[in-house]
Amino acid sequence: MKIEPLEQGNLSARAYAALREALIAGSFRPDERIVMQDLAERLGTSVTPVREACLRLVSEQGLEIRSGRFITVPALNLARYLEIRVIRTALEALAAELAAKHARPADLAELAQIQKRFEKARLAGDSAEAIKMNRAFHFGVYRLSRIDMLMHQIETMWVSMGPILKVYHEDIITDYLGAAEHVHLIEALSRHDGPAARAALERDIVRGGEGILRHLSALPKAALG
Repeated sequence: MKIEPLEQGNLSARAYAALREALIAGSFRPDERIVMQDLAERLGTSVTPVREACLRLVSEQGLEIRSGRFITVPALNLARYLEIRVIRTALEALAAELAAKHARPADLAELAQIQKRFEKARLAGDSAEAIKMNRAFHFGVYRLSRIDMLMHQIETMWVSMGPILKVYHEDIITDYLGAAEHVHLIEALSRHDGPAARAALERDIVRGGEGILRHLSALPKAALG
């Protein structure tokens, strides 16, 4: 778990931002227990701002409270994954479609470079770099929508999706590397073709989800949720 000590200021808000970023970045696994005292020591603060930050993330369904001492990343189960996927698809496909209106050659070149780094990491089995580059690619597209409120909603969904993607990149064997649909998405953006960009993004989420669904189907029935 990579969390840097906080600078002085609004410690509760800073603790929230740091923990939220760690979840989005895939620093935690589903069902991982996080002791608040340990987290406070890592952040260089008292437990109070950490507890306040955790409660905010519990309200966003990114964390769960199990006791007064620790919180837990929600377990990965079928019901939760499908719910997240439905919402992600709606929000992120909209962002991709809107991005097609604003994509410039420089934006496309940057996305292509990120995609190459993502493919290289996936082929090399470098899960940490793959998670980082996959996020950079997706959010590079979504920022082009130029709608801050939409970006915030997508980030909130990635608070829940980050731990799932960590499992996807570290544990799941799949022949889908994300290359094809990412390339199709870049091509659609280059043509300013909103519907094609939406379709490519939707296919990317569905095709990547096939491996997650297989993984879940192999778990004990209790994990199906």
